[in-house]
Amino acid sequence: MNNFINRRILLKGLGGAAIAAPILTSLLEKQARAQAAANSKRVIIMFTYYGCVTNNWFPQKLDGELLDTDLKGTSLESLGPYVKKLLMPRGMRTMNEWTASNKGAGSGRGQGNDSHTQCAGTALTLQPVTPNSNDPFSFNTATKFNATPFGISMDHIMAQQLSPKGEPLYMDVAGVKTVGAQAAISYNKPEPDAKGKGQFPAVNATTAYSQLTGLFQSGAPVNADTWAIQKGKKFADIVRGDLNRLKSKDMSKADKAKLDAWISLINDVTVAVSAQCNQALADKLQASSKLGSGTGDIVTRTITDTMDNADLYMAIAALSAACNANPVILMRFPNNFTYSGLGINADSHNQSHRLDSANMSGPCVANAVENLKKIDTYYAKKFTSLVKALDSIPEGDGKTVLDNSVAFWMNELSDGNAHNMNNTPLIQAGSAGGYFKQGKIVNLDAEANPTGTATNYLGRSLSQCVAGTPQMADGVSQGTGTEAKYGNQPINKYFCNVMTAIGMKADANGYPAKGGPASEVTHFGYSDKTSDFSGGKDAVKDATIHDPGGFAKLKA
Repeated sequence: MNNFINRRILLKGLGGAAIAAPILTSLLEKQARAQAAANSKRVIIMFTYYGCVTNNWFPQKLDGELLDTDLKGTSLESLGPYVKKLLMPRGMRTMNEWTASNKGAGSGRGQGNDSHTQCAGTALTLQPVTPNSNDPFSFNTATKFNATPFGISMDHIMAQQLSPKGEPLYMDVAGVKTVGAQAAISYNKPEPDAKGKGQFPAVNATTAYSQLTGLFQSGAPVNADTWAIQKGKKFADIVRGDLNRLKSKDMSKADKAKLDAWISLINDVTVAVSAQCNQALADKLQASSKLGSGTGDIVTRTITDTMDNADLYMAIAALSAACNANPVILMRFPNNFTYSGLGINADSHNQSHRLDSANMSGPCVANAVENLKKIDTYYAKKFTSLVKALDSIPEGDGKTVLDNSVAFWMNELSDGNAHNMNNTPLIQAGSAGGYFKQGKIVNLDAEANPTGTATNYLGRSLSQCVAGTPQMADGVSQGTGTEAKYGNQPINKYFCNVMTAIGMKADANGYPAKGGPASEVTHFGYSDKTSDFSGGKDAVKDATIHDPGGFAKLKA
């Protein structure tokens, strides 16, 4: 880019052109353009809790072409228009599963700490948590509420290599900075202590938006631009001079289309941020104070109307990805949340147990399964909102920002009552520049279970608490989970695929390493067998990655 544009970007207080310019590759020199193209891969992760109603989440098809008709009637139906850009890897297992029968090292499917602490803590770290407990029903504070993983999470491992500041953009959709160990997923310190200091704090929408635009700075004096936005002026109007100068440059048709799409999206985001800011400027969109702890309403509008709070986060993630502001983005939906906007007046955790509490067994509560389906569908619509935003911004050669990204939605568990982790519900959009297959459902478990049917992999979430069945919920028996023999391909391999796809380097042993000599990540995590986690770190001899490499079946 020429010196004039650089100087304008540096001098502009608000930075409107500064965040638009990085997406316009045709303004760069050939060498810079080639480098930008090589570094344009992004990963966006959406994380939710308490599993899903697997029978309604998964399509009936187990392998093959993914059609919009396959999603009809499922929780994922809203993704129908984007099936050609979706990939559903089936038959995977996440690590460190809690089981009620775990009474010692090597005796269970994971550690015996807590049904959520060890699962959430391991979700993106794939490391055991410490301190360890071999009593699955212990309420010891250290092991149940303060245990943290031994290693840092994948978002930080990726960001150390790819992000400008070495940190991911980690946003909490409820606006909370840090959460208890039972829900924490992002860790940036390899030596956590009993107080959970390894947890990385999230940012809310205002902070993330301010990092892009300079507006709504917490604790800063109200500047003229912020005041104008509060009075209804659009972002593009505020920086029109800079944008016009940028548009006057000799840029490609593709870049002009990309800039127009980017302006349209950021205008929508600006309006949404401003509309939902109804407290003092320093507290704008502080959803933690707006929503309170454990209850609230992030479902204020429909997906087809003005953005609700969650859609706002999806749009900010898309803008950050498009601007290359941060290629590693993680968004966490709240745990222990009451989705009153969906007409549900019960805690999502309790509902996952089909009870009015977090107990493991008892009489079913009315409409629990139907409420869980509503929550699953809501999450799917929010992921659709993310996919739509990413796909709305062209990126040259007929591609969009989505095409050069990998966005996936994963859950802490498979079924929330069984607390099982086999048959992981995970859906991906985008191919990371052509690395991944698209428009496919891929059964990764076919060789291990050649006689397994689509019905087997739907799970058994409807086996309790529905009409015609005994009205008792039992989370100890794992009767609502997928049979243990199905869906055990380690998610470690999928994470290796993702890291390789976005250009991560690895050391000589295949573990991700900044500046490493290898261009393929083949090893990630403590072990790729959940039973190796039983008893905690070093309790199982020879715990390791037993089957290195990514899934070849997922590659285009």
